[in-house]
Amino acid sequence: MKYFEGCTALITGASSGLGAEFARQLGPYAKGLVLVARRNDRLEELAQELRGIHPDLDVRIYCADLGIEEKRAALAHWLKNEKIAVDFLINNAGLGDHGKFEASEWKRVKAMLDVNISALTHLTHLLVPSMLSGGRAAVLNVSSVASFFPLPNMAVYSATKAYVTSFSEALAIELRPKGITVTALCPGPVPTEFFDVATREGDQDSASHFEAFPAFVVTPQEAVTAGLQAVKNERSRVIPGPLLAAAVGVALVIPFFIIRRILAWKADSI
Repeated sequence: MKYFEGCTALITGASSGLGAEFARQLGPYAKGLVLVARRNDRLEELAQELRGIHPDLDVRIYCADLGIEEKRAALAHWLKNEKIAVDFLINNAGLGDHGKFEASEWKRVKAMLDVNISALTHLTHLLVPSMLSGGRAAVLNVSSVASFFPLPNMAVYSATKAYVTSFSEALAIELRPKGITVTALCPGPVPTEFFDVATREGDQDSASHFEAFPAFVVTPQEAVTAGLQAVKNERSRVIPGPLLAAAVGVALVIPFFIIRRILAWKADSI
């Protein structure tokens, strides 16, 4: 991971899960970390942990709901005032919702769109110009294997992640000649708080998401390591876990009418 020595990384959704793991894995190499999330107490705990292990690491925390446009603009303004030059942006913050679309709450759906699409795009738009002027830099967008398939019962979530993967691929082509690599990390099931939050009251236990496809489950450590290695190797997309990557590769060459029937059968069985 010496590739990341001296970098200044901004990590969204850093209070738990993959975001916190990104901070832990970058801690030994980075010059500075900017940890962004809504839960200030969690950010403080993580910052204290990192400072205790890496005394020379400059750890800053910024508490904000990135689903709100003004909060994103305020973050960019704060970075400029603090003279923090971010050269590694990790767009990790994301929301999910599991259940029938017609039974969903619009407030929850809108929050997903605001965080998964608008926040990721806006923050990238705010920071890329300064990253271009600073030389070599990288953007890592946390997408999902759901981005490759329209998933019933997670229709909006999978659609937002399809956007993230497509956006990342296009940006990778645009920015690579200018010294910025863009990578989409597309994990499958990862045991974090994601499904606990995405699962609605009265819905199936979040553990069932992992029991259904145990061979495809990777740990947060494995997912983050795969993402960082992909950035190091200047890959535009990575699916953590060889079995899942192979399964997706096979699925993508199967005629879609067959995939549609499989997805319909799976949706009816839930």
